[in-house]
Amino acid sequence: MEGAHALPLRVYYEDTDFSGFVYHASYLRFMERGRTELLRGLAGDQSDLHREADGLVFVVRKMSLDYLKPARMDDLLAVLTRTRELRGASMHLDQEVRRGDEVLVRAEVVVACVRDGRAVRLPDALRRALAYASLRSS
Repeated sequence: MEGAHALPLRVYYEDTDFSGFVYHASYLRFMERGRTELLRGLAGDQSDLHREADGLVFVVRKMSLDYLKPARMDDLLAVLTRTRELRGASMHLDQEVRRGDEVLVRAEVVVACVRDGRAVRLPDALRRALAYASLRSS
């Protein structure tokens, strides 16, 4: 994914299951970190945004994953995150977990912007930053 935000990480024992492969749910944590770091790089800490925007939070509304190959303990991975589409109250993201050039997991993620349990429009500054990052990656 050219131009995507990249988060490097290493696989630790706690990320694996009894077989020595990365446990499937660990990839969800890896991708959450990737999304968080993308937002941090574009708009600062989510806790600041939450406080400054009267309780604004981001929640995963939908996620589709394709597990292609396993990772093992001590592997160096990269979580790549790219904006695919922005809608009123949601961002549609593509994510990959890679080991070098090898794609291990692909995901399509819809993240909703929520306040007090209700969907709200993405803040304009964040929308502009995500759109700009998306243009640079195309």
